[in-house]
Amino acid sequence: MRPYPDDLIKSILRSVKTIIMVGSSAAEMRPSYFAMKYLLDKGFNIIPVNPTLPGQEILGQKVYPTISDVPPPVDMADIFRNSEAAGAVVDEAIANKDRLGLKVVWMQLGVVNEDAAARAEAAGLTVIMDRCPKIEYGRLSGEISWMGVNRRVIDNRKPLLFGKGGSLKRGTPKK
Repeated sequence: MRPYPDDLIKSILRSVKTIIMVGSSAAEMRPSYFAMKYLLDKGFNIIPVNPTLPGQEILGQKVYPTISDVPPPVDMADIFRNSEAAGAVVDEAIANKDRLGLKVVWMQLGVVNEDAAARAEAAGLTVIMDRCPKIEYGRLSGEISWMGVNRRVIDNRKPLLFGKGGSLKRGTPKK
């Protein structure tokens, strides 16, 4: 597994506003559903991509069948597909990078595709693999430590969330 410095993850989470979530599900028990709900609650714009649900809504957000159908701007592609399928998703993201303004390709927990990552990096995209932005947000904002989880960050301040002025503040969240 590649090491990703906390500063890199923080800079991504601070700068990203709009995320396409490829492999979004309308099923409430699926990880993509609760990750989408969490990130929406934190003020991110989430655009679900699922070829079996085009035109429907997940958590009030219109579903698009492919990345090519998504309107700009988009900062990050979050991939909830298996490692093998991630290659084609990354290729579509690269093909739409300039049109969307895409800067980051993020592959979820358990999703690792080194060949796809190399192609994305060669195209100028930042790549994160085998991580979850929901978990990283909670860990780095201090929110996850409220449950007794070691977030691997040492400080003497009470953890503050992004939107409340903490060290990871990204701006005013949308309501």
